Amino acid sequence: MSQSVRLSEIMEVIEIFSGELSSYLNKRTGEVITLSEEEISAAEEGDDMDDYPEWQRENILMARDFLNNEEDYLGLPTKDDLDEYCLMEKFGLSVEDPKTSDILYGAIKGKGAFRRFKDALHRLNLTNEWYAYREAAIRQVAIDWCELNAINWQD
Repeated sequence: MSQSVRLSEIMEVIEIFSGELSSYLNKRTGEVITLSEEEISAAEEGDDMDDYPEWQRENILMARDFLNNEEDYLGLPTKDDLDEYCLMEKFGLSVEDPKTSDILYGAIKGKGAFRRFKDALHRLNLTNEWYAYREAAIRQVAIDWCELNAINWQD
């Protein structure tokens, strides 16, 4: 691949998109595309483009290219590749103060772990540290994916 991809684009996909959306890297162009199940289905079925708003027509055209040239595309990592629960656990264990670490570790046990963890971060004034830690983890997932797929990347 001669093109390179911006790491921030991959990080955004990991952080934001999930569910009915799928994101891919076009290896020829370095472009990141995000398509809904509806757009892929419309491209597969050859739906009339006039039935869709202008912005969605562009995505359906991208979906057609994707379907016709799947070998040129790689699926991007998702939030599932991040494992947020494991990340919260690692963050809690990385905190040097044993009492604070215990509070964070205890917050993630049982039902409602994500809410309790965020509440504990707020109480302990560690929100900024958490988001910096999380961003570094997302960045590493993106870098690992690029290296695994021999993709050139830039900051």
